[in-house]
Amino acid sequence: MFSFNPPAPARIRTFITEQQHLPHSYPEVGHTRSEEHVPGYDNDLNFIELGKGDAVWEAAKQAIRQWRMFPAPWTFITPSDAPIQPGTTVAMSARVWGIWWLNSCRIVYTMDEPGRFGFAYGTLPGHVERGEEIFMVERTADDTVRYVIKAFSKPRLWLARLAYPVARAHQKKFVRDSKAAMLQFVQQQVK
Repeated sequence: MFSFNPPAPARIRTFITEQQHLPHSYPEVGHTRSEEHVPGYDNDLNFIELGKGDAVWEAAKQAIRQWRMFPAPWTFITPSDAPIQPGTTVAMSARVWGIWWLNSCRIVYTMDEPGRFGFAYGTLPGHVERGEEIFMVERTADDTVRYVIKAFSKPRLWLARLAYPVARAHQKKFVRDSKAAMLQFVQQQVK
């Protein structure tokens, strides 16, 4: 769904209700757990170091819990306080070339381990793309904390297939802006 204005809260709530019981729009649900590439999709792996130590680790986990990896003002998640748990359905709104796109996603699995925290969500039929994405923070053996985005995706809508280079450019912009948003949040919390 797209519009020239940001989607109204009532429309977003209706959209989530319509999407929440639909199946994922791709058959490889949960495949981001694997190290293998998914054939037929663009497979991406990106990360940024956020710093070192307990304070950075706790701030990075808090950023994930608060969905801070979605860079404002051109993207946002509804509901903004959606719980990070399997089965949670959210709407991801993104503005591309002056047009707002409303996309639906559902959390597939979560991870909360001593050295990893985050979740993977997958696309639903109301998403312009199809695929799955991990938003995760990791703590390495040398106490470095890094933010990781791993995804496999391909266009679902004919318009996205037609404008494939534009869609890929905006995916790369999202990654760049998402890494910057995470770094900024962590730095502000650790001051």
